[in-house]
Amino acid sequence: MRILGINAIFHDPAAALIIDGEIVAAAEEERFSRRKHGKRPVPFSAWELPELSARWCLATAGINPEDLDAVAYSYDPTLVQPGLDGLDQRWEDLRTTYARRAPHFLATALPGLDPAAVHFVQHHVAHAASAGLAAPFRDSAVLVADGRGETISYLGGRYRDGELEVLASQQLPHSLGLMYEEATEHLGFLRSSDEYKVMALASYGRPSVTEPRLLPALRELVQVTGDGGFTIAPIDWSGLAKRRASDEELQPEHVDLAAAVQARLEEVLLELAWWLHRRSGARRLTMAGGVALNCVANTRLAAEGPFDELWVQPASGDAGTALGGALHLAHVLGEPAAPMPGADLGRGFTDEELADWLDSAQIRYERPPDVAAAAADALAADAIVAWFQGRSEFGPRALGHRSLLAHPGHARNLDRLNAVKGREQFRPIAPMVLVDRAGELFSRGPVPSPYMLFVHDVAPQWRERIPAVVHVDGTARVQTVDRDTEPLLARLLDRFAELTGLPTVVNTSLNTAGRPMVDDPRDALECFGSAPIDVLVLGPFLLRRSELIR
Repeated sequence: MRILGINAIFHDPAAALIIDGEIVAAAEEERFSRRKHGKRPVPFSAWELPELSARWCLATAGINPEDLDAVAYSYDPTLVQPGLDGLDQRWEDLRTTYARRAPHFLATALPGLDPAAVHFVQHHVAHAASAGLAAPFRDSAVLVADGRGETISYLGGRYRDGELEVLASQQLPHSLGLMYEEATEHLGFLRSSDEYKVMALASYGRPSVTEPRLLPALRELVQVTGDGGFTIAPIDWSGLAKRRASDEELQPEHVDLAAAVQARLEEVLLELAWWLHRRSGARRLTMAGGVALNCVANTRLAAEGPFDELWVQPASGDAGTALGGALHLAHVLGEPAAPMPGADLGRGFTDEELADWLDSAQIRYERPPDVAAAAADALAADAIVAWFQGRSEFGPRALGHRSLLAHPGHARNLDRLNAVKGREQFRPIAPMVLVDRAGELFSRGPVPSPYMLFVHDVAPQWRERIPAVVHVDGTARVQTVDRDTEPLLARLLDRFAELTGLPTVVNTSLNTAGRPMVDDPRDALECFGSAPIDVLVLGPFLLRRSELIR
C-alpha cells in the first residue's frame, strides 16, 4: 500500500511517503523552495502546498500520483468551529475553504491523483501518530501540545497496538503554544518561528529568590484545571514587560519575561504529564506538537515526571503531521507502518552526483583517503567545517548530515559560529558526542539523545574544557552519536578526541540567518561561498576556502 502524507496548513508544509509499511521519505517544502517555514506574504504564508517535496517523495520511490492508494491531509476542515482561536473571521473562513478544496489543489499539483483518495486527518491525531506510531515501542501515553488545530490546542491519550484512546483535550482559545507565540512576538521575535530564541533567552532571567521574578503573575493567569486541561486568561503582556521592537536592545525586563513564560510552561506540562500518567497507566510517554521542540521543558519532564521513558518526535512541529497523518491512515487502512528508522529521511546524493556538481562548478577539491579523519584534523586546527553527508534530516535539528562543526574548546567559537550564521549572540550551540562517552561529560538529561531534544548538565570538570557549548546556566543541548548507525561521524569524533583529548565537537545547523537548512549540493556550495567557513566536506570530497578557485 502506498500512502502519501501532506501538511499544508498553518506553517511548515511537508510531505511524507509510506510504502508497504515502511517510511520511505519525508521532507519539508522549505528545503526545496528555500522559503523558511513556507512563509509567503500574509495572509497566504500558511497555505503553501508541498508540491516539490511531494513530487520528490514519489520520485524517490519511482511511483506516480495515480499509483497512490491514499493521501492523508493533516487537518480536518469539517471540525472547525469559527471564532475559537480569536483570529480574524475572514481569514478563518478563507483558510477553512482552502482546506476543504485541498484535494482538488493536490490533484492539480500532482496530475493523475484522484481527489477522492485524499482523507482528512484531525490535526492533533496526526501529531499524536507522529509520536505514538513512530516511536520504537508500540504502547505509550501520548502528549501533544501546540498552538492550535481545528478546535483544540492539546491532546493527551494512550496508544495500545496502534489504537489511540483520547483521554483529554483542551478547547481553544486556551493554548500553551499560542501563549508562547504571543510572548515571542511581544519580545520582538517572529511568532511561529522564533520560539526557540525565547527558550534560549530564558536562561538569562533574574531569579526572585528561587524562581523567575514574573512567574507568580503568570501562575495566576495560566492554571491547570485538574481534569487533564488548563485555562489561560487574557494576558496583558505590556503589564509584565514593555513591548520590544525587533531592532531594539533586549532589556532585563524582556529576559525576565522569557524566563517566567518558560518556567510556567514547564510547570503546566509537568502537571499534565502526571495527570496523564495516572489516567493511562503507561510507563512510557511519547510527545509531538510544536511545544515538544522545547528541549528544556522536555528535560524537566524526563527528570521530574512520572514516566520511565520519554520519546519525542524529531519533527514535532507541523511538518511532522505529514508523517503522522500517513502513519495514522496506514493503521486505519489495515497496514500499520514500522517505527521511524531515524531522522535522515530527506534527499541524498551519490558520490558521482556530488562529483558532477563540483566539476561543473569548476571548484578545486580533493578526495582524502579518510574524509572523517581529514575533517577532524581541520577541526583540531580550529577550522569551521561544513559537513554534508547522506540523507538530510526531517525536522529542524541538524544531526550530523547538514551541520556546521567546530572546536568546542575555544570559547570564541560561539561568537564565530553565531557570526557565520548571523544570529543573536545569546543563543547557544550544541555538542555532539559518542553515546558511549556521553556520561563522562553530561548528566541529568536522557541518554541516548540522538535527536537533540533534551538539555543536559555539563559536568563541572568539563565546563572550562568545552566552553563553546556550555550555556549560561551550565547546560548543553546534546546530540549523542551511535557507532553502528553513524560510523563516519564516530570516526570523526574518535580522531578529534585523539588529537585534542576532547570527545565532543560543536554541531549547529548548516545555514545562515533567515534561510532554511542546506539540503542539496547547490545550497552547500552557496553557503560555503558566502559565509566564512574554512572547509566544506561534501560526501567523500573536501574543499578548502584557501583553494576555492581552480
